[in-house]
Amino acid sequence: MHELIVCGWDEVFILDMSREEHGLPMKTWSWQSADRQELPDSMKSKFRTTDECKAVDHGHRILVTSSGGGVALIERATGEVVFCAAVPNAHSAELLPGNRLAAAASHARDGDRLMLFDLSAPDRELYSDDLPWGHGVVWDEIRQILWALADEDIRVYQLVDWDTNEPSLSRVDTIQLPEGSGHDMYPVADSSLLSISTEKHCWLFDRDCREFKPHPVLADEADVKSIAEHPETGQLVYVRADRNEWWSETIRFENPARDLHLPGEHLYKARWNVCN
Repeated sequence: MHELIVCGWDEVFILDMSREEHGLPMKTWSWQSADRQELPDSMKSKFRTTDECKAVDHGHRILVTSSGGGVALIERATGEVVFCAAVPNAHSAELLPGNRLAAAASHARDGDRLMLFDLSAPDRELYSDDLPWGHGVVWDEIRQILWALADEDIRVYQLVDWDTNEPSLSRVDTIQLPEGSGHDMYPVADSSLLSISTEKHCWLFDRDCREFKPHPVLADEADVKSIAEHPETGQLVYVRADRNEWWSETIRFENPARDLHLPGEHLYKARWNVCN
C-alpha cells in the first residue's frame, strides 16, 4: 500500500503515491465535514482545521481529529461519519478495545485532558485525566498500554474496569521528555519504538527500556508536525511547518529523499495508509 493520508485545513485526502496526475500524486479520496449530511450542523464547523488522520480497521476507516473541536471515525468507502464527538482543540485520538476511543484535548478552556468515550455513546465523556497540551495518543496492543503525549512528558495508562459500564484509566508512569513542547507521537511499525517530535528536535522512544535517543534522520529538525515510516519500504514521510506558520505546503520524504510541494495547501500531518 503506497497511499498517503493527509490532513490540514478543512480537508482530509488520500494520495496514491504510485500514480500521477498532472505531475503530482493522484488524489483518490477526499473528505470534508461540510459535505456530510449525517453530521449535525453544530459539528460541521469543528472540522475546519484537521490535525490528525490515522488509518484504522485495516484502512477501511480513518480516524480524524481537529483543533476546531471534534473527533470523527469515517468509513473510507462511503465517507460516512460513524462516530463523532466534541473534543476541545482535539489533536489526537486512538481506538481502544471494547469499542472505545481515547482523545487528547489541548489548550481547552475546561481543561487539557485525556478523554475517554464509548463509540455507541458519543455525547458522554466516560473518564478523563489531566494531560497538559495533549498532542498524542497511541494504544499499544502488545503491552496493553495507552501512551499519551503531554507538553513535558509521556503519560502511561492501563485500562481499568474495562468490562463494566464505568471504565477508567490508571496512570502508572510518567516519563519526562528530553525537551518541552511534545508534538507528535507515532509508532514505528514492527518495533518497540515511537517517533516523537518536540519543539526543536525529533526522537525515538523505546517502549521496552523507556529511553530516548535522537532520531537517526530528523534529530535536528524543528517544528515537525508529523513523522511516519512505511513498514515495508522504510520510506519516512514528515511535515515540517513553514517559517512563521503552523502548516506547510510541502510533504517531505527521506529514504529516498523527496519534497512534494502542493501550493495553496495547509498541510499538518501525513500518515501512510497502514495500521500500526
